[in-house]
Amino acid sequence: MRSARHDRRSFMLSAASLATTLGLLSQARAEEAGGLRLGPPQPFSFEALVTLARARAAAPYEAPPRPAPELVQAIDYDAHGKLRFRPEHALWGREGSVYPVTFMHLGRYFTKSVRMHALEGGEAREVLYSPDYFTIDGDSPAARLPAGTPAFAGFWLRESRRLGEWSGREPWVTFLGASYFRTVGELGQVGLSARGIALDVAAAEPEEFPDFTAFWISPAARESDPVTVLALLEGPSLAGAYRFVIRRDGGVVMDVDKHLFLRRDIEQLGIAPLTSMFWYGEYPGSHAHDWRPEVHDSDGLAIWTGAGEHIWRPANNPPRITTSSFLDDAPRGFGLSQRDRNYDHYLDGVDYHRRPSCWIEPLESWGRGMVQLVEIPTDDEIYDNIVAFWRPEAPARAGDALRFRYRMHWLAEEPYFPADLARAVATRLGRGGEPGKVRQEGLLKFVVEFDGPILKSIPWGVRPTVVATASRGRVSLQRAEPIWHTPRWRAEFDLAAEGSEPIDLRLFMELDGKPLTETWLYQWHPEVLG
Repeated sequence: MRSARHDRRSFMLSAASLATTLGLLSQARAEEAGGLRLGPPQPFSFEALVTLARARAAAPYEAPPRPAPELVQAIDYDAHGKLRFRPEHALWGREGSVYPVTFMHLGRYFTKSVRMHALEGGEAREVLYSPDYFTIDGDSPAARLPAGTPAFAGFWLRESRRLGEWSGREPWVTFLGASYFRTVGELGQVGLSARGIALDVAAAEPEEFPDFTAFWISPAARESDPVTVLALLEGPSLAGAYRFVIRRDGGVVMDVDKHLFLRRDIEQLGIAPLTSMFWYGEYPGSHAHDWRPEVHDSDGLAIWTGAGEHIWRPANNPPRITTSSFLDDAPRGFGLSQRDRNYDHYLDGVDYHRRPSCWIEPLESWGRGMVQLVEIPTDDEIYDNIVAFWRPEAPARAGDALRFRYRMHWLAEEPYFPADLARAVATRLGRGGEPGKVRQEGLLKFVVEFDGPILKSIPWGVRPTVVATASRGRVSLQRAEPIWHTPRWRAEFDLAAEGSEPIDLRLFMELDGKPLTETWLYQWHPEVLG
């Protein structure tokens, strides 16, 4: 099973007819909204959204309609790229929020319409679709959509209009496709995505992709103020009410508050899911057909356990779908990270070295459960094949009402990492044994590079102890040494093991009985090297 990088989403709520007087009111307000057509004001709040989601979950699920499916399917990748939103129609493009909002059009990969609302002063006004908002050529399939077709698929938050011309710059937040969203992070480049929920990823039942079917967006008066986005989630198994409080502060920080109402039992409920791509890294694999040294949006999973241990698990492109579970109680955080920031390690023009890391910080105790990492085989960089999420220990049952609050840090590095530990920054594999001696057949050497200020405190001539273990096989030649001309140290060991089943490895360095590094975990698939 393979996850496409861009899923699809849609939903159309029942449209309200406008009385003549309300239509005049909408037109009067339209100029204030930068030329958008807005519906009449209606009272609305997050509490009202929670009530709405609870009511939806109590009713039978209705599959969202897909407007004009044949025409929408004809809007392929190239045709969709030409449907650019005209900046003069942006919500808050001239006044109001400092962050303008533009909208995305339906297309082959985003086939379901999503309702959009501006929310100010406790009143919501729907943004009514018009083809005039987009650059639609006469020969575009979008030009043949029937009049009145609701054709919004998602939206972009744009950079502050007080910092100059915003329309030519990349959006800093995007909500588009199922419950997917992503941001540019701290280094100005998009990469991995997040989702509102993950249901049955690599489980016995087919994976389900609920949709954000409606959004309510509140303005920010200053750059330091947050943009608040409310979202309604709907799917066959559940409904949900979401509040995103989003700040643009160096990187992007989101506070997420979500209420979930379950229609039926769910085998695998994934909270705060992150989705990314890992084709190959610096360690060997089946990628000799590509010229680049590395290709990935994220190179590993970081975890800060409830017991205080910092764990780094490098990502894999495994030979088969693999799920790894990390049991925990009240985790302090986890995330998918891009730690390798050296352009020379990618040699590509798509800025893999600037892809953001995303850290999930629970804002309350999540109790017992596990961080799960799902790795899916891929033969190209166009597919997201890495998923990480929190799975509660308690079963997810029909009728459950659940609430989760967490903070998402879209930054260059994981926040809160302690200064007295070094990070694992590279994992290398090679032939085992020692130079100048007969090499044992099948012996493999693992080399882990660590970096961090704490390594400078190691006295000259002193070598830290390497503590390495394996779930099976024999570990030998454990040693540490500085990497000359750099501040880094390497820890290495040899592994002798038979068979093709995966082997779980664990390593850290210590000095005088005290850890110097985080804990490196790795799952080795012997068959990858044949």
